Amino acid sequence: MPQFVNFQTPATQQDSHQVSQLFSADSAHVQLAISRLFVYPIKSCAGVEVQEALLTETGLEFDRAWMVVNAQGEFLNQRELPRMALIRPQLKHYEMVLRAPGMLALHIKLDEVEAPLRVRVWGDEVPAFDMGAIAAQWFSDFLGMQARLVRFDPEHKRVSSRQWTGELEALNQFSDGYPLLLVSQASLDQLNEKLQANGQAAVGMERFRPNIVLGALAGSDWAAHDEDRLGPLDIATGQGEVRLQPVKPCPRCPIPNIDPLTAISSSAVGDMLQTYRQDARLNGAISFGMNAVVLAGTDQLLKVGQAVAASYCFD
Repeated sequence: MPQFVNFQTPATQQDSHQVSQLFSADSAHVQLAISRLFVYPIKSCAGVEVQEALLTETGLEFDRAWMVVNAQGEFLNQRELPRMALIRPQLKHYEMVLRAPGMLALHIKLDEVEAPLRVRVWGDEVPAFDMGAIAAQWFSDFLGMQARLVRFDPEHKRVSSRQWTGELEALNQFSDGYPLLLVSQASLDQLNEKLQANGQAAVGMERFRPNIVLGALAGSDWAAHDEDRLGPLDIATGQGEVRLQPVKPCPRCPIPNIDPLTAISSSAVGDMLQTYRQDARLNGAISFGMNAVVLAGTDQLLKVGQAVAASYCFD
């Protein structure tokens, strides 16, 4: 049985030294800060906003470590089951507590799994572990269909697309394909300005499911969607350097149309994004935010308020 306590590779002094040599905050064109952090323990369920999170080689600790599957082992998601947005995890020291409307709380131990099995997430068939009959019944009752909760096998290497990462072997668990998603607050602010100018309500960042929200410092000329044009991001943790690399614009499905508080969907967000966020890099698909990979700094603690330094990168 695998160990789930600390299964990532710790950062080394060499990692930190290389980052320091490669990048100096004095030469950065952009000075930012981490304004919010989110972890999504169960794929396509509600996220958990945190003040700090451990960075691992697959992203933030516990991010998309669990997934809900149907009877055939295929992953379930909000695109077909908007009710999943109402399943709210709470991470505690030894357990994850799940709550949903009309349901008793479900307690999931962080260090226990049951039988191994194979599951499918998009085009990948990967090894996982079943989380037991009680969890399966809880999800089946709430979703109104046969469902099971599974946990990613940490001994398996699920590699991000080399089309976007090149030679880098970037690992992730049950995410759509990359370890981290970065979005700037300015990008959401611009969307909300457009929505409100059109007589529609502003929306929250939760709809876009980022891991790291970037905020500009006072007096900065940072603009909406400048995250699209960033090279490596360096984060000073106080214990060692972290370096993240944006690699791919995040294509947007209908999930941002779903209100995470009610699970009710309307097309307002998607319709507005269609007017200004069609991305040539994705053959015209809508993008919002950037997928990123970890270059250095595994086992470092990211915290809200930490400074982020980067340079613009233009093709």
